[in-house]
Amino acid sequence: MSKDSVTSPSAEGIAASARAVRAKGKGLPPVHLWNPPFCGDLDMRIARDGTWFYLGTPIGRPELVRLFSTILRRDGDAYFLVTPVEKVGITVDDAPFVAVDFESEGTGAAQTLRFETNVGDHVTAGPDHPIRVTRDPETGEPSPYVLVRANLEALIDRKSFYRLVDIGDRHEGWFGLWSGGQFFPVIPEADLP
Repeated sequence: MSKDSVTSPSAEGIAASARAVRAKGKGLPPVHLWNPPFCGDLDMRIARDGTWFYLGTPIGRPELVRLFSTILRRDGDAYFLVTPVEKVGITVDDAPFVAVDFESEGTGAAQTLRFETNVGDHVTAGPDHPIRVTRDPETGEPSPYVLVRANLEALIDRKSFYRLVDIGDRHEGWFGLWSGGQFFPVIPEADLP
């Protein structure tokens, strides 16, 4: 089907459907419960830095990005914008969100880390919202993530990660972070400089 086809999905149509869903209730829509037909791919991409693009142009309206973020779902390795009546595929370069800041309370095993994402979500790391760190096999550069909701992660931005490293702790042969009563390993102690 061509991009010019009348039945092709559009960002405007998805946004209108999302607004209708948001008007019906508070909180996030139950996208995990919806199983509409797949309507094709939308020329929408979320860059690694959290910038959302439509037709190759950054979406400049934060409220529109926030709206789209509320109807985002990940099935396997694929990402979709989902409403009760349609499901469209989008491209995500890394993680769909970026954790742009955090607050720390307490120390050691009693510490809690509360993250804020680029789309206004707030999440406290713990058993339901784990932190994980992957390392580039060639450079060793870490990529830290926190689970925001239902299979959707936020890449923790560099400035926040440096702050996290400053409050890290050693535990059972690992250097890592405590939050919500759980220890999240970052790097084996043996690999520390």
